[in-house]
Amino acid sequence: MDFRTTPEQDAIRDAVRSLCTRFPDEYWRDLDRRAAYPDAFVKALTDAGWLAALIPTEYGGAGLGVTEASLILEEINASGGNAASAHAQMYTMGTLLRHGSDAQKRMYLPKIAKGELRLQAFGITEPEAGSETTRIRTTAVKKRDRYIVSGKKIFISRTLQSDLLLLLARTTPYESLEDKTQGLSVFLVDLKAAVAAKKITIRPIETMLNHHTTELFIDGLELEKSALVGNEGMGFRHIIDSWNAERILIASESLGDGRWFIERASRYAGERVVFGRPIGANQGVQFPLAQAHAHVVAARLVRDKAAWLFDRGEPCGPEANTAKLLASQAAWAAGNAAMDTYGGYAFAKEFDVERKFRETRLFLTAPVNNNLVLAYIAEHVLGLPKSY
Repeated sequence: MDFRTTPEQDAIRDAVRSLCTRFPDEYWRDLDRRAAYPDAFVKALTDAGWLAALIPTEYGGAGLGVTEASLILEEINASGGNAASAHAQMYTMGTLLRHGSDAQKRMYLPKIAKGELRLQAFGITEPEAGSETTRIRTTAVKKRDRYIVSGKKIFISRTLQSDLLLLLARTTPYESLEDKTQGLSVFLVDLKAAVAAKKITIRPIETMLNHHTTELFIDGLELEKSALVGNEGMGFRHIIDSWNAERILIASESLGDGRWFIERASRYAGERVVFGRPIGANQGVQFPLAQAHAHVVAARLVRDKAAWLFDRGEPCGPEANTAKLLASQAAWAAGNAAMDTYGGYAFAKEFDVERKFRETRLFLTAPVNNNLVLAYIAEHVLGLPKSY
């Protein structure tokens, strides 16, 4: 086995790290205070081609793999930034690239690659269904050559900043299905046009972190057949292609957070003098940081394997889920160690620890709760009875 990154991958890390120096802590702190969207940062990522990482070169993208996309997101978070504005446009590519028609890909991918269009919103979760995706109630009823969509979605991030929405809706009643994973379909929606026509209403949801999440109310939205992505009724299977990529990319953001906490806390512990010596000389400070570092290193290895499998088209569900689980836990442990290291200063906004602490906590719960990850591993890896 060769654990070395390639020169090209090292160059990607260096380039992203260099770009991020233009957006220091003060930039992200100000956005957090104002609950503002990082438009300048997204534009810089787009201009540099990083948001088009997974788009094939024939459509104007970089033609990179999930491995390289993981490095991009990890470096953003390790720099002190927040890669949420970048990851969705990356992982939604899985559904569109693998199941979109040639016409859809020709129409949208070049514009997305250039930054003329943003695809950053994925409409899946609903208030009643939660994580039980097969129970969603948003319906798409076929009438002649169109679908009429009505329903509501919740915790759909970046809809106010996105031009396009990948939307999962029910095309066959749940009660009519033997296989409950069927009967759902994916649609590519012109979000701006739908909002202008008052067919989609967007309501922002205030949360403990600057994540730009919203609730959607869909009322009689008309979609042409050309909006259907892949095969009708197979939408659940289609979005699974995005889920494994999503798990790997979220793991990468967690790894970036973990690195940030450990680097900042270690530096502070070496400089902060109390009782005549640096606090980092105390094992009570050293050991939690060392333990967190070890967990980040271990999680990174699983992430690397998951991305390696994904890029080769091999099954990677266990690895992708395990990477998300371990990386999110490692980042949270690193965050707690950093909070303890900084003491009272950890709660002061000027040190940015509390901001990153809030941001990294999300990954234990979203985009998939770690309890569901454990249930997946128990059933599909260990062969235990289904628990839900």
